[in-house]
Amino acid sequence: MRLLVIGGTSFVGRTLVSDALGRGHEVTTFNRGLTGKDVDGVEALRGDRSTDEGIRPLAGRRFDAVIDPGGLVPAHVLRTARATAGSAPFYAFVSTTAVYRTWDTAPVDESAATWPGAADQEGDPADLGKLRVHKRGCELAVEQVFGLGASLIARAGSIVGPYDNLGQLPWWLTRIAEGGRVIAPGDPARGLQLIDVRDISVFVLDQVEAAAGGVHNVVPDGTNTTMGRLVDTCVRVTGSDATPVWMDEGFLLSQGVQPWTELPLWIPDLPDVGGFWAVSGASAKAAGLRTRPFADSVRDTWEWLRSGGEVQAAPGTPPFGLAVEKEQQVLAAWDSRQAGDN
Repeated sequence: MRLLVIGGTSFVGRTLVSDALGRGHEVTTFNRGLTGKDVDGVEALRGDRSTDEGIRPLAGRRFDAVIDPGGLVPAHVLRTARATAGSAPFYAFVSTTAVYRTWDTAPVDESAATWPGAADQEGDPADLGKLRVHKRGCELAVEQVFGLGASLIARAGSIVGPYDNLGQLPWWLTRIAEGGRVIAPGDPARGLQLIDVRDISVFVLDQVEAAAGGVHNVVPDGTNTTMGRLVDTCVRVTGSDATPVWMDEGFLLSQGVQPWTELPLWIPDLPDVGGFWAVSGASAKAAGLRTRPFADSVRDTWEWLRSGGEVQAAPGTPPFGLAVEKEQQVLAAWDSRQAGDN
């Protein structure tokens, strides 16, 4: 197939491009040439879809499908969809499960209420505070131009794997590799639902090749690891002497430790987020999604980091992880509490 990949130089996009080339497809990437190096073997077009003029390099080109793995501004995606509607019969957009409005019930499936969005909304790609609304607007832009039958909306969950540009799993691996006492949050048995970037890529390409439209939560159908297994696997693959110090969530919150950002992938077990790690992956599973063992994702991400891989975070993305000074303060406070209890 002749595939147009928007972006295609980092994490999800890079993986899609590499896998598509591996399947024998002809791949053209369209990007500004600012984020990273194009994968060898592609035809690279330079442009900027934030303006009508910037998207003109696509004029007169014909493709079998468009894959858009990173659109963040609805108006940009709408412009891309309109520019390719007459030259490509299918459009695949990688969205996010963050488009769902509430997380207080489980499971969260594709019929759940989403944030409102507008297909023509402008915005700043770095404004991650509006990610949920903007991603929904991007979905609407694709649906408006191509229709549900000729488009794929792949709502990815929390993504891990090599070439990570978010930094959550890499932070755990790097911190645990340093050794010593490591804060571990909440209940070790707390289930997590993480998807490897390579499994997303395989699923999207399979749907594109079959021109199979639809909306799917691209997540494991059920939790596929726990917080305890995440920490233990990081210890094992890094060969570290790190000692996890499991602290209850109430204590961590009282110390001002921020879930998700300071301790990546930690979501407190509270009623209003009861469905966060309980997103239904039944639809994607029925459509062919297969997920690898989580330990493989941890091992391969560590091997990528050891080979010189670095997290290239998107502009505006806050760094993940707990500062060393704060970590030591929280550990000291925990030790003091434990001593008082005894």
